[in-house]
Amino acid sequence: MKARTWVQWGLLLSPLPAFVLALQVGAYPVPWETLWGAFVYCPEQAALPDYLRVIIFNVRLPRIVLAMLVGLTLSFSGATLQAVFRNPLVDAYLLGLSSGAAFGCAISVAFFPSLPIQVGAFIFSLLAAFLTFTLARTRGEVPTLSLILAGIVVSAFFAAMVSVIKFMVDPHKLASIVYWLMGSLSLADWHAVWTALPWMLAGASLVWLGRWRLNALSMGEVEAKALGVEVGRERGLFILAAAVAVAAAVSVSGIIGWVGLMTPHIVRMLVGPDHRRVIPLSMTVGASFMLLSDTVARTFTAGEIPVGIITTLFGAPFFIYLLKKGGQESWKT
Repeated sequence: MKARTWVQWGLLLSPLPAFVLALQVGAYPVPWETLWGAFVYCPEQAALPDYLRVIIFNVRLPRIVLAMLVGLTLSFSGATLQAVFRNPLVDAYLLGLSSGAAFGCAISVAFFPSLPIQVGAFIFSLLAAFLTFTLARTRGEVPTLSLILAGIVVSAFFAAMVSVIKFMVDPHKLASIVYWLMGSLSLADWHAVWTALPWMLAGASLVWLGRWRLNALSMGEVEAKALGVEVGRERGLFILAAAVAVAAAVSVSGIIGWVGLMTPHIVRMLVGPDHRRVIPLSMTVGASFMLLSDTVARTFTAGEIPVGIITTLFGAPFFIYLLKKGGQESWKT
């Protein structure tokens, strides 16, 4: 078996050890034998104490599942947008999704406490994507440069609105807003999983089914048209799929950056630029990276570090590396 095949299998199966590790470690360590009994046999047959059953199935498992879903979503969205825009330094936040979600969060906390933060973040992140796409649309087309500029404008607008709200609210609400903006999975539960899952799956399924077309789009508009690809329509569909999935992820986890930038590049460096491999492997690597980052965030100190800080500590040096390399190395592998 070729070395690249072994690498692909390693990346594909990488979530499994991360999953077991995340279940075991924490404030209450869970032995391997206990986990084996809880999952292979039913908890009653494994004579699982009540407190361990709650820790495993009601606290850690939903958080682990949500972390993997968020990492998977941010990663395939980043890979998709990088191919669509033919820009290796792009990720999902280009469309203003993060700023829109932040504004939705701030609105919920400051003025509508009965409205769940997830709902406000989801609505306004989708609104931001819609505004970006509408502002960039000219004469029935959406030029790449116009879309990037529109994304910057929309992001700046929502960021300014968030600053206004932060200036108006009391210190207690301000702390809640700031903590959510740093990204965290501390409020993860099964309700959050089931709320975000349909939107994430819808976006992932659309990108998965059309992943071979990303190869054509990443070659350029002229080449893609020559291959029979309807560039404008398919570009819009891919952007919509990424935007919907990322909006769902941001609504349940807050602002978590760098995942969508790093993981597609790491995968391309290891297996090449073919999106038929890059998309599924980015999903598994993103899920593993996000899960390990969240495990570090909740176990490294007695308190809990927002996971967005952990991903930034990894992402910032990686971005510098890409800038030094011109961001093109992985596209030429």
